[in-house]
Formats: sequence, structure tokens, C-alpha cells
Amino acid sequence: MLANPRQIKDEIVAWIRNYFEENGPSCRAVVGISGGKDSSVTAALCAEALGTDRVVGVLMPDGVQSDISDARLLVESIGIPHVELNIGNVTAAMKEMLAGSDALREITGMESLPREAGINMPPRIRMAALYAVAQTLPEGGRVANTCNLSEDYVGYSTKYGDAAGDFSPLASLLVDEVLQIGAELGLPETLVHKAPSDGLSGMTDEDKLGFTYAALGEYINTGRCDDEEVRAKIDRLHRLNLHKLRLMPKYVPSGISRTLE
Repeated sequence: MLANPRQIKDEIVAWIRNYFEENGPSCRAVVGISGGKDSSVTAALCAEALGTDRVVGVLMPDGVQSDISDARLLVESIGIPHVELNIGNVTAAMKEMLAGSDALREITGMESLPREAGINMPPRIRMAALYAVAQTLPEGGRVANTCNLSEDYVGYSTKYGDAAGDFSPLASLLVDEVLQIGAELGLPETLVHKAPSDGLSGMTDEDKLGFTYAALGEYINTGRCDDEEVRAKIDRLHRLNLHKLRLMPKYVPSGISRTLE
């Protein structure tokens, strides 16, 4: 838990302002709004840092989204302009394209799209939509990453989907710390304390992971976990998903030293 959540909230707000001063003084923050705690807290932090007129919320249901009212409540409660883009037709077209490829079936030996490929498709389509919205804005836009440390640690995000973005206000905060920041921002409790889920599989995060965020946070903070089975699960997920946290490896010719900065 954060000893002084108000101080951390103020520091994040200052950090966002500094980021935009250096990377787009007139740009707007573009935030994908799911109606959950992370996107809610991120959007509210950006609104406090930049003003509501410089934040654009993007709601992206995939066909019918049962909790879309939560996303609408969030943008209305913090007063940011927003657009609602239904990605259902895009997702359906992508699946139809893959399913209709004889060559892909021959290569994979599969008659249908693997479940995980289908689950990860909407987040990647959503991220493409966010960047399209950002480039549509006359002032330009910077896309917010809304992941938190707990999710990142075990890879509970989609590579080049919700794991992408231009700046990440919550990447160093555990789930319970994000909740504290949400309380400091005065966000509706129904959003901040909503059971985290991917909105795709019909399961909560904790159901899919097989352990609680509280146990994960304790392990990240202290290295302690009384349940050896849970410890093994966390270690395995962290190890398997390190590729999501690291920069893309690149070949460097011997004897040559070059940087992009």
C-alpha cells in the first residue's frame, strides 16, 4: 500500500505534464476506456494533468459489450470528450480472413483459429484504432498505456495490444495502489473497485491467473509467498512473459557501435 497516495498522485500528474512538454506540448492524450480501474484512473490523471479538453476517451466495444455503460459513466464523470468505435466488424473480418486461408490451414494444420489468437485479436485492433484516432487529431495525440505493475509482472496483457502505448502512468503501481490513486481522484467506486477482467474471456483476472492480486503484490514487494504452488505459477508466468517487458532484441554487427539517441 502507498504510504502517501496523494503525494504519488500529484507526482504522476507532474510526470504526465512533463512528458507532454517534452513530447508534444500541444498534443492530446488518447486513452482507451474500458470502464475498469486502470483506464479510469489513467484518464482521470491525464485530465488533471492536461485539462479535460486535452484528453480524448475512446470506447471500443467488440460487438455487444455488457458493461459499456461503465465506460460511458467514466467519460461523463470526468468530463472528457470521447468517441465510441465498435470494432466488432473489424474483428469479424479478421477472423473470417484467417479462417478462409487455405495456405494458413496447410501451414498450421488447424481447421479453426486457436482460442488465444482470438482472445488477443481485439486488444491489438483496439490499439490500432487508438493510434488512428491520435493521428486524426489536428494537434496530434499520444496514446496512454494503462497497464499496471501487477499485470506487467505476469504478462497479463497483449503484446502490441494493451501492452503498447506512448507513455505509461501506472506501470510502477500494484493493483491495490492503483485503487488508492483512484480514491484520491474521487472516481466512482463502482469503476475503481470493479472486479478486474479482460472483457474477452468471461473470467476475472484472478480466475484466469489462479491467484489473487493481493498475493501477487505481496510477492513482488517482499518476495514472500506462503503457497508454493502460487509462487511457482507467478515465477513461471514472469519468466515466460519477460519478452513483453524487454526491448526488442536487435543484431549489432561486431566492431560497430551506433545509437539512435
